[in-house]
Amino acid sequence: MSDSPENKPVTPPEAPSPAAGTAATGTAATTATPTAVEPPSRWRATFNEIIGGSVMISILAVVLAIVAGGILIAVTDENVQKAAGYFFARPGDTFAEIWKAVSGAYVALFQGSIYNFKRPDFLDQIKPLTETLTFATPLIAAGLGVGLAFRVGMFNIGGRGQMLIAAACAGWVGFTLHLPFGIHLIVAILAGVIGGGIWGGIAGLLKARTGAHEVIVTIMLNYVAFYLVSYLLRTPVLQAPGSNNPKSPPIDPTAVLPDILGPKFNLHLGFILVIAVTVFVWWLLNRSALGFKFRAVGINPNAARVAGIDVKNMYVYAMLISGGLVGLAGVFQVLGTVTTGFSSGIDAGIGFDAITVALLGRSKPWGIFIAGILFGAFKAGGFAMQASQGIPIDIVVVVQSLIVLFIAAPPLIRTVFRLPDPSKPKKPKPPKAVPTATREAVAAK
Repeated sequence: MSDSPENKPVTPPEAPSPAAGTAATGTAATTATPTAVEPPSRWRATFNEIIGGSVMISILAVVLAIVAGGILIAVTDENVQKAAGYFFARPGDTFAEIWKAVSGAYVALFQGSIYNFKRPDFLDQIKPLTETLTFATPLIAAGLGVGLAFRVGMFNIGGRGQMLIAAACAGWVGFTLHLPFGIHLIVAILAGVIGGGIWGGIAGLLKARTGAHEVIVTIMLNYVAFYLVSYLLRTPVLQAPGSNNPKSPPIDPTAVLPDILGPKFNLHLGFILVIAVTVFVWWLLNRSALGFKFRAVGINPNAARVAGIDVKNMYVYAMLISGGLVGLAGVFQVLGTVTTGFSSGIDAGIGFDAITVALLGRSKPWGIFIAGILFGAFKAGGFAMQASQGIPIDIVVVVQSLIVLFIAAPPLIRTVFRLPDPSKPKKPKPPKAVPTATREAVAAK
C-alpha cells in the first residue's frame, strides 16, 4: 500500500545552518533593520543633572545678579557718564572708567566682607569676615524657620512680627529679671523662642482650624506685632524709666551673648548656637519621624492624609517650630548686637530677607546656612562699598532682589547659560536604517 501524503509521518524540519539561513533570506534581507541603540552614559546623565540641578541654578543666579549689579554700577557712575560723552572719540576711556567703577565696587565689597589686605594687623584683616558672620547669624536662624515652613508647603511671611515678639520677650527678661550668669541668658533665649513660636503658631492654628491662608494671616500679624511692640515701648512694660523715647532699658550683662573672639570683634555666641540649630533642623527634617511627616505633607497633603497623617496638626507644629526659629533671630538681635536697648525697628528687615535666604538655600538647612553667610557678606560689604566708593547701598539690595528673580525663573538661567533640564532628558535619536548584505554579497562570502 503506497503511502499517501496524508499517511506520511510529519517530521520537524531541520534547523537551517547560518549560511543557509542567510542565503535563504537574502531577498527579504534587503529591508532595513535597525541597529541597537546604546543607552546614554551614566556619567553623562549625572553630569547633566549636576549642571542643570538646583544647586547650579542658585550659583548661576548669584553670578548673573552680580553681573547685572555691575552693569547698574557702571551706568550710574558719574565718571563713566562723562567718558561716555566722547565715546566715539576715545572709546578706551569709557571702558577704563567702567572697569574702574565696577572693580573698585566689588573689591570694596570683598574687603568689607571677607578680608581687608590693606590693614597691617592680621586680626584687623580678618575682622570683615567676623562682621559677615555676625550679620549672617540672625539671617540663618530666620531662614531656617522660613525654609522649614516651605518644606511643609506653607509660606511664612510673618518673620517681622515673630522677631518683634521674640525680641520683646527676650528683652523684657533681659532687663527685668536679675538672675545668675548663664541661667539668665538661657531663660532670655527660651522666652524669645517661645514668644516667636506662639506668634507663628497662631497662623498655623488658624490655617488648620479655619482654613485661613497663612500668607494673609502672617502679614496681618506683622502689623499687629509692630504696633503692639511700639505701644509697649511707650509704657512702663518696655520703656526705659525716665525716658521719653520709645526705647527699652539696656540688657543686663548676665543676659548678653558673650563674644567668641574677644571684645575687639562683634562675633558672639549666637553664631555657635545657629550652627547647632542648623544641625538640629537637618536632623529634624531628614532623620526624625516628625520631619518625614512634614515632608510628606509638603509634597502632597491629600496623600499624606490618606496615609494616616494628621495634616492639620502638622501645620500647627510646623508654624510653631518655624516661628520659634525666626524668633531666635530676634533674640540674637536683642542679646547679641543691640545690648543698650531696642526699639520697634529691631528686626532690621531680617524677617523679609530670610525669605530670600530660604529660597536661595532651596529650603535645605545647609543650603540656607551658606546662603545666610552670602547675604551677611552683602550686608557687611555693602557698608564698606558705600563708604569707600560712594556707591549707594541700595545697589546691594538690587543685587539681592535680582537673585530672587533669577532663582524664581530657572528656565531663564538655563537659557542664558545653555544648561540641560534634568527633568526633561533628551530623547535618543532614531536609529539609522542599515541595509543588510544582498544575496550576491552573501554568496561571494
